[in-house]
Amino acid sequence: MTLPDPLLLVSRYARSVLVAGLAAGIALPALAQALSGWIPEMVVVLLFLGALRLSPTDLRALGTDLPRAAWYVLISQLVLPLAVLAAAFALGATQSPVPLALVLLACAPPIVSSPNIAAIMRLDVPTAMQLMVLGSVLLPVTVLPVFWLMPALGSAEQVLGATLRLVLTILLAGGGALILRRLTLRGICRRTTQRIDGLSVLALAVFVIALMASVSVAIANTPATFIFWLVIAFAANFGTQIAMLLRGRDPISGARALVAGNRNVSLFFVALPPDVTAPLLVFLGCYQLPMLLTPILLARLYRR
Repeated sequence: MTLPDPLLLVSRYARSVLVAGLAAGIALPALAQALSGWIPEMVVVLLFLGALRLSPTDLRALGTDLPRAAWYVLISQLVLPLAVLAAAFALGATQSPVPLALVLLACAPPIVSSPNIAAIMRLDVPTAMQLMVLGSVLLPVTVLPVFWLMPALGSAEQVLGATLRLVLTILLAGGGALILRRLTLRGICRRTTQRIDGLSVLALAVFVIALMASVSVAIANTPATFIFWLVIAFAANFGTQIAMLLRGRDPISGARALVAGNRNVSLFFVALPPDVTAPLLVFLGCYQLPMLLTPILLARLYRR
């Protein structure tokens, strides 16, 4: 009797595995705390696995209507965070963690699992993949002016250093995965791609467990803080998706809405100093909830 491939099973039941990781992170705070010190390294692994999945066919498809896609990325990752930052300046709240969280969220590219979620929700997968890759590639260009204008990030040298760390992370993780794919995994079959997906899901589940460390502490000690950040996370994520869906009328508007709301804000936890990111850990943990629940709670809205 042939045993089922565990990675294929994980890939097939991705949503259940991720929800299990979420539940484990809350139910096992000691495990979450032990893993929380590895959050930056986990972000690099997730970026590597996301890039490793890209086949030559996927990369060729990125050139479809490139100017329009690049313009969309500039609006969503440069114009939007600058607008949020301008509102923070007008309110005199540039040092508050809430505007900082929202600006970083608006700066971030789509999550690396965007194509997978788009496939689950029967949205346009090539569009989700194109915007995810372009958003990551253009991130060093779009993020620098925003970082430069954010007082909470420190001096110009600190901003430049954070941007350089971000560039190096993307180049080493993403570029290294593409080189490895070209040299050793060029003609892989569909099952191997599904195994990579399964490995990505496992890595994401472990990452979610690590993020729940700060959430568990907040639930136990300061439940009001947890509820506050949970409301912010759902409002920012679901609010953006719904707004994009209401204004979209073409066949790819669903994929655009998906990537607009689900952003890879954890990428900044590699580049920014711990004293900046520490107050945002509860928000980052809470933000996983709307991301994981998008295919469940917004499925009917996307179908309409």
